[in-house]
Amino acid sequence: MSTIVVALGGNALTQPGQSGAVEELVENASQMAAAVGEVAAAGHRVVVTHGNGPQIGNLAIQQLIAAAKVPPLPLHLLGAMTQGYMGSLIVRALWHELPDRRDQLAAIVTHAIVDPDLEGFSRPTKPIGPFLSADDVRKAEARGWTVAHDAGRGVRRVVPSPVPCTVVEAAAIKALVDANFLVVAGGGGGIPTARQDGDLVGVDAVIDKDRLAAQIARSVKADGLVLVTGVDRVFIGFGTPLERPLERTTTSEAADYLRGGEFPAGSMGPKIEAAIDFVDGGGAYAIITSTEQLAAAVRGEGGTRVVRMADE
Repeated sequence: MSTIVVALGGNALTQPGQSGAVEELVENASQMAAAVGEVAAAGHRVVVTHGNGPQIGNLAIQQLIAAAKVPPLPLHLLGAMTQGYMGSLIVRALWHELPDRRDQLAAIVTHAIVDPDLEGFSRPTKPIGPFLSADDVRKAEARGWTVAHDAGRGVRRVVPSPVPCTVVEAAAIKALVDANFLVVAGGGGGIPTARQDGDLVGVDAVIDKDRLAAQIARSVKADGLVLVTGVDRVFIGFGTPLERPLERTTTSEAADYLRGGEFPAGSMGPKIEAAIDFVDGGGAYAIITSTEQLAAAVRGEGGTRVVRMADE
């Protein structure tokens, strides 16, 4: 029985153009659970991680609007809040989708240790929340937020996105996987924390969920890492006349593409980095694909597959 870590984007629960209303969240969770359930039903052990970019951004805006009545919470606790409610939505959707596994579902609040002195804090790159109008941009900058263009689609708030060093709950996640639980863990890239004077303290950042998914995949000795995004495959020359899909690549080829500027830091870049990191670290393969193609890609019938050698 193989073990697969499936990393869902934050857009899996709040799709582009949606407001994040609870009815949308429930419907999107149901669609996601159908795709993940198909992988689990095929006999794989599954760990689900998920992003929280849209959700934590929306929550931060709610906090600011209500600041006159309720003290706003720091970003790392907003991350914990999104882990809780998104984990609940995912588990309930899987409970409906997999009636034979209802006593083998678990969501774990997960902390990721980061180094606050590394470069990720001086150069914010992680987009969160909705796209901003010109007036919203002026208000955001007045609040001290950093904003930037997101892959040519518009302007969003960006926050530090440090590389995770370790996962605090790694042993607990592995124990549940070994006991055949379908586990939801590492939501939103984990709650960013740092060691300080013998304690764990929260750090204001949003860790890229794909990087944490690679960490979790290594810790549970997963065979495969599947990074779910909004496209069926990775494209080379994206948005140009030379655009073409990339069906299969090695880690060395992918690294060359990355160095050549094919994959932006705030978009496909972290997925490529996570795929390389996992496969070069001993994983059999990584896949980048869409929710709709998830089960087919795991069967080898779609997506972009990253391996160590061309003949694998």
